[in-house]
This record gives sequence, structure tokens and C-alpha cells, in this order.
Amino acid sequence: MPSHYKRKTDQQSWDLESMKQAILAVKREKMPFATAAKRFNVPRNTLKRRVLDKNVYAVESKKVLGKYRNVFSEEQRRKNELRCAAYSLAEKNKIPHTFNHEKKMAGKDWVAGFKKRHPSISLRTPEATSLARAQGFNKVNVCKFFDILKTVLDNHSFPAHRIYNCDETGLLTVQSRSTKVFALKGRRQVGAITSADRGLLSTFEVCMSAGGTFIPPFIIFPRKNMKAELTDGAPPGSEFACTQSGWMQADIFLKWFEHFLNHSKPSAESPVLLILDWHHATHTKNIDFINMARENHTTVICLPPHCSHKLQPLDVSFMAPFKAYYIQECEKFLRNNPGRAITQFQISRLLGESFLRAAVPSTAINGFRKCGIFPFNSDVYHDYDFLPADVTDIPNYGR
Repeated sequence: MPSHYKRKTDQQSWDLESMKQAILAVKREKMPFATAAKRFNVPRNTLKRRVLDKNVYAVESKKVLGKYRNVFSEEQRRKNELRCAAYSLAEKNKIPHTFNHEKKMAGKDWVAGFKKRHPSISLRTPEATSLARAQGFNKVNVCKFFDILKTVLDNHSFPAHRIYNCDETGLLTVQSRSTKVFALKGRRQVGAITSADRGLLSTFEVCMSAGGTFIPPFIIFPRKNMKAELTDGAPPGSEFACTQSGWMQADIFLKWFEHFLNHSKPSAESPVLLILDWHHATHTKNIDFINMARENHTTVICLPPHCSHKLQPLDVSFMAPFKAYYIQECEKFLRNNPGRAITQFQISRLLGESFLRAAVPSTAINGFRKCGIFPFNSDVYHDYDFLPADVTDIPNYGR
């Protein structure tokens, strides 16, 4: 077997970061496939397959070429994650152990013993996520979520202002769509000015409570170093961070959680409940977050996968008006500043104007009510709401 392979074609020569941004623009900004492909310079058909999860091996922006696959199976990688978590937990709690300090992992024998001691726990293969939203929002997942939520609410009796939901969304320096305009009938093309052909993606973490209050925004810029000018115009109390991609990462999520704790101020007498989207679950798989939540009297619940469009208050009530106001603010800036493009240095001001318009108490209260989270209502969804999931259930007939 040769030690180095030479490419014979230009397949998948697109930029990995560009594909990530294109996928995010289609999923969260509802940008058309053709527009996103052109803007981020990636193949349209490839982008469509990644968004619709049509590839067998390649997921999201992952590149898979040729007949060779990963050496370690998914099961082996999951076991390695468990071994790393065991080592980290033992070190954090100063528990004497014989784990490998060089690899910072527990041994394979420990995993076998763990499975033997806990026969009710098994390593399962996640359900495939093709037609993810249709299949994800099903009666079993929703009922399980409400059962967990009911148990937590019964144990703690959280009032409305102590129940929070957080989520992140992307902010492009180029608006993904334009507001409607009046035009003469018969005109086949109606133009609108945009900032540029391609834009930089920043991330905005937002959090609101069932009582109608909002945590100040947390903004992540796609750069290495922070500058004071980037904060101009942001809502009071906002916090900022920088990453190479502009996306939320595990260490940045910890900083946001500290920001959340500073404003929600949970205590033993007044604990809080934090409901996370399933996308955030990857950020919570570390001991530091779990310890921080326990030490600060914060109960955390994750929504089922691919159910945020129905079960997440922020998606149900806040994101749509916020996005509409953000686009309006972008257009207003371009009209009032001819010849200037929107850059990272305008993001905070544009976000600030749109956030203050969208972050009203009634929006938060209605979002939690429509999702049945507060006031608690496990019957908020009817059988017809689950019909899209029912029609995707295909019996596995033997041949």
C-alpha cells in the first residue's frame, strides 16, 4: 500500500470552511441552494446532498474520497470518548486510579468492566437523519421530552422567570435575502443592493426566559484577535469572543455559560432551568460544564434532535422576527451609506438595533407557551402534528 496518494481528479477540491458556511446559510438562513453555492463557491449538487443528508459516508462538510475509510469504527471512537471522560472525571475529583497518564485515557479492560457493571447501558447506533425534521419530530421523542420536563418541574417548581432557552444563529455581513419591494408588472428581474457577493459569518448566542426577560447577547467573530471597535452599538451587557471560524466551540460555550450565570444569578433558593438545542449537546460533553452547572444550581435539559422547529421557544417565536429586522437594518445601512459595504465592524450595531426590536416580553412568553413548556402542557401537539413522521415510517419487509 503506498504511503502517499496523489489526486487524479479535482473532486471535492472545494474549501472546507466555505462548505460549512454554505450549509449553515441554507439550514439557518433558508438561503436557496443555488445562491449559497454561488456565494460560497461550492458545487450546488454537493451542497444539496450534504444539507439533505443524502451521502452514505460524508456528513455535513466532511470530505470522503476513494475506497479507504477510517481505521477505527464509530463504536471504537465512542469507547475512546468514554475512556477519555473516565480519566478526566477521575483527575477532576482526585480519585486514585491506574489509568494511562500519557494517553489520558482509561484502559480497555475498564470499559469492559463498566459495561458489565451497568448492563442496562449499551452502545447504540444513532437513527439515520435523512428527512431529519420529519422523522425527528415524532410522538415518541416528544412524549419522552415532556416526561423529563415534567419530572424536573415537579422536583423544583421553577417559576417562569427561572426557565431559560438558549440558541445560536449566524449573522452574515451580506443579507441572505431582501425585503419585498413594489415593481412594475411584467419585469422579470427586480434588483436590490447587497453588501458583497460573499459574506463573513459571525455567531449570535441568544437566551430568553418564560417570564419575558432576555440575557444580553453573546457575539462570536470569525477572527483571531478582538478589537474594541467591534463592540460599538451592541446592546448593554453584551459579551464577545473570537474563533477562527466564527462558530461556537466548547471553550467559548463555557464563556457564554459564565455570562449566563452572571445575569441569571442562580442560587440554592432560586435555581434555574436551562433548555438547550440538541446542537449544543456537543458543547456540554465536558466535565467543566457539568461541574459548573451543578455548582451553580442549574438544571440542563436538551431538546430531542431535529425538533427545534416545534419544541424550541426561540425558533418558534424569536428567530423569524429577529432575522427580518436584521435584514431591514442591513438594507437601511446600505441606503444611508452609499458605496460602503457591511463589515464585521457594523455587526454589533446592526444586531443591537434588530435585537432591541425583537426582544420584547410577549415574544418570549408566547414562545414558551406555544411549545407547551410553560405553562406546562404536554397535550399542546395533536396527532395530526406527527403525521409527517408517520408517513416516513417504512416497514422493514423481509425478502
